[in-house]
Amino acid sequence: MRGAKSAKWVTGAIVVALAATACGGNDKGAAGKGEVDPNGIYSVEVGEPEKLLQPADTMESNGSIVMSGLFSQLVDYDADGKLVMVNAESVDSKDSKLWTVKLKPGWTFHDGTKVTADSYVKAWNWAANINNKQGNASWFADIKGYEALHPEAEGAKPTAEALEGLKVVDENTFTIELANAVPYFAYKLGYEVFSPLPESFYKDPKAAGEKPVGNGPYKFKSWEHKKQIELTRFDDYKGENKAKNGGVILKNYSTLETAYEDLKSGNVDVLRQIGPKDLPVYRNDLGDRAVDQAYSAVQTLAIAFYADQWKTPKPVDPKVIQGLSMAIDRDTITKTVLQGTREPATGWVAKGVLGYTPNATGDVTKFNPAKAKELITAGGGVPNNEISIQFNSDGGHKEWVDAVCNSITQATGVKCTGDAKPDFQADLQARKSKQVKSIYRSGWVLDYPVNANFISDLFRTGAGGNQGGFSNADLDAKIAAADTAPSLDESVKAYQQVEKDLVNYMPSIPLWYYKVNAGFSEKVQNVKYAQDGDPILEGVEVKK
Repeated sequence: MRGAKSAKWVTGAIVVALAATACGGNDKGAAGKGEVDPNGIYSVEVGEPEKLLQPADTMESNGSIVMSGLFSQLVDYDADGKLVMVNAESVDSKDSKLWTVKLKPGWTFHDGTKVTADSYVKAWNWAANINNKQGNASWFADIKGYEALHPEAEGAKPTAEALEGLKVVDENTFTIELANAVPYFAYKLGYEVFSPLPESFYKDPKAAGEKPVGNGPYKFKSWEHKKQIELTRFDDYKGENKAKNGGVILKNYSTLETAYEDLKSGNVDVLRQIGPKDLPVYRNDLGDRAVDQAYSAVQTLAIAFYADQWKTPKPVDPKVIQGLSMAIDRDTITKTVLQGTREPATGWVAKGVLGYTPNATGDVTKFNPAKAKELITAGGGVPNNEISIQFNSDGGHKEWVDAVCNSITQATGVKCTGDAKPDFQADLQARKSKQVKSIYRSGWVLDYPVNANFISDLFRTGAGGNQGGFSNADLDAKIAAADTAPSLDESVKAYQQVEKDLVNYMPSIPLWYYKVNAGFSEKVQNVKYAQDGDPILEGVEVKK
């Protein structure tokens, strides 16, 4: 299934699949049509997953692409953002608070055991339990009884064994009662955190994370850490997106440049991204095998509000962050350093999702050195008159970080330097352990195609994606009001207003909207990329 990704941090600068039904879009996928080997194996460029392969603990793109092949969800979405049933026969609610899920019968896990209502309910209860330390546990906070299973107080223990709102009706039916009505809740069920789990998982969750058993189009074969992960086709898969190949090898690369050289020499078949150095030439090099298409993700500079720089002697004034934003010449950087492969952002919500609003930021994302200086001064100045931007060196970010820093320094006199981490794992760990010194590069791709995903899941106090420690009671109240709107349409409209209000808080600085700039080898065809930017693994055809 190619749907919602786990609250997914984007590893690279130059890339990184809504449903297999959603993708359509890349006409270059048909390059060099030839006779197909239905059992052919091909390879994809990835990095080492940050954590074990557990659905509720995967929060970045290297792990998420693996999980998308191993697990199918209840729902997915088509290219227009419309719900598509996958493992679910139906997901219904009369009041947006009590939801009834009916499963398609006959589905099995890769170990041959049945996928039942209990497979979902038990998995969600395990993931939400604070004792199991799952990074995406907060995604179950909508469900009644979450606080008892996942108390907020530090060191507190659960006072319940299960989520009160989950009830198994029969083998193929269960109900979900939410604490409050959430009009877009069905959309959230396409996210990998809501995967079912087989009974074998609970015997040894750590071992299951090394050798996961899912219900998706591929089954796990092997994981050579920091080298590759191999998946093979699951022939008993009941979904419509059956694999058109025999399997896929997800090859670990430490640099995008190395991956690109391997693509040209035929040692890897599908790339998720092209590094800055090769952007000027990859279209000529690859011809019809070059990919250039938009997808629903946005690059920002997120503020580490817990860092001494921003919290002492008093919290930073949003005017300072507004000023830094207006000191960035997005037009020039996207046209030169990024070779036109990015579009300057004018908001926090990515294109292609319900509720996207052009120019939600007003003037705050427009380059204006004089106004930038004025705002920074009015806000009390940047502490120590210097900032740093943390980024992962393996993602092709150095060039644009340097350009952003130069733009800020030239426009305002604020010293700006890059703070490179060796790889995406190290970058994420620094964020999670609250060791970011100033600002960090943040890339966010949709988990579900509703604007709430780019606001509530990033800026709500305690949200799983809120790694910068931003917290504002007024904004939380506005988000809660949008979540409890009487209809999906009204909720989307309420979030549009919340996005416009974000300029008064500046939890991060929008930079640009992502595009897929990638390519594939002569060995494969029908290579398509979905709305979250990843290649649709099961759709790739291997030539004989």
